[in-house]
Amino acid sequence: MLPSSRRRFLRQGFHAAAAVTAWRGLQIFSRAATPIPAWRTGNEVIDRSRDIALAILQPTTAQMERAAALHTSALVFDAYGFAPRAAIDGAAFNAAAQDGASPGELNDLREELSMTRMATDAREREEFLGAFRAAGVTCIFQNAGEEGNDPVRLLKRLARFTSATDLLRPTLSKAVRPADIEAAKAAGQLCLYLTGNGVPLPQAGESVRDELRLIRIFQQLGIRMMHLTYNRRNVIGDGAGEPQDAGLSDFGRAVVAEMNRSGVIVDTAHSGWKTAFDAAKASAKPMVASHTSAAGLYRHFRGKPDDTIKAICDTGGLVGICCIPRFLGGKGDIGAFLDHLDYVAKKFGIEHVAIGTDVAYASRFEKEERAKIQRRADGTLPGGISPKWEHLWPKDDFQTTPEMEQSLAWTNWPLFTLGLVQRGYSDDDIRRILGGNILRVAKANFTGQP
Repeated sequence: MLPSSRRRFLRQGFHAAAAVTAWRGLQIFSRAATPIPAWRTGNEVIDRSRDIALAILQPTTAQMERAAALHTSALVFDAYGFAPRAAIDGAAFNAAAQDGASPGELNDLREELSMTRMATDAREREEFLGAFRAAGVTCIFQNAGEEGNDPVRLLKRLARFTSATDLLRPTLSKAVRPADIEAAKAAGQLCLYLTGNGVPLPQAGESVRDELRLIRIFQQLGIRMMHLTYNRRNVIGDGAGEPQDAGLSDFGRAVVAEMNRSGVIVDTAHSGWKTAFDAAKASAKPMVASHTSAAGLYRHFRGKPDDTIKAICDTGGLVGICCIPRFLGGKGDIGAFLDHLDYVAKKFGIEHVAIGTDVAYASRFEKEERAKIQRRADGTLPGGISPKWEHLWPKDDFQTTPEMEQSLAWTNWPLFTLGLVQRGYSDDDIRRILGGNILRVAKANFTGQP
């Protein structure tokens, strides 16, 4: 329940001399006889998350006005995240299950529907575009790969987002060059810049040159960033979840060099601390930890310690602060998130921090569609598969609450800007954090070849 003062604050809204629409789908001020509360969208899921964040931030009218104007004018580029997820087609999923599809096939179908249905279903498209525009985001560095190195596995999500952007352009397009992102902003359109989540390796045990040949091919398919590792160890180095971090392998150094040559950003968000440090020392171009936290503020294995952050910054790169409460510590809410942004900006420089949310908006119609699926005799839904080994996490004691997660909802991007305004950042510095920094890194890595 919101405090009574906050409820009054939200009910009153804010009056302006003229009606101002900050971006399509988000009404900031209203001339209506009964004022519409600020930041309202009419989507109950989005608005509830905003109420929670506003209750934490307690902004003034002037702060909200400045944030609204700034967020609208800025190029907002999520340094790592997910486009809004569509609801599955429950009838189609149920039919596949009844037809004897394997758990793996059903898992693929579930993913495909959540990643592409906004391009084929009018209701999901409206939901998708409404969330995207409410967030005020122009571009997402989109997770378009899986965790691992199997090329076929990595192609799945790449194919899905290529298909979705092909069908939805020009409203939503696949950005090929950094200039495409700036052009989308100027045109009032949306785009995805693709990250592969893994380095594609044949794993045939041939020569180093043979193992690296697919990096260039995936770059030509549109991949502009790759994780060196996920949480576990691979032939490149150790992931963040390994109890012993041996660092980057000799082969891993060759991978970094090839990524630099091919114009693919080196991402160490899920790499172990020493592996990320070694990668920064090996990289000749700006590299990143795209969605992480500052371990110097809250020690978590998915964060990055100061020496590693400095090594990344020394490449000209950056760290993106994520919206995962358990990585942030403290109260685990939007305030803790802003604390991590503050920590990196003030200790390592404003040009070295971005926002890589690592969270997604989910369609309000998912529950309705899932209810159409016929359950098994034991009451479970078909398609369940065992957790992949890469996903295993060391245990921690942090307790996440729904309020934490809702304050950091992906559609709360305008509130992130508001928080930065409250923290005293200049407009130019806020623009850097919102998108300018990751755009700079993208330009520094781009080879000029589509």
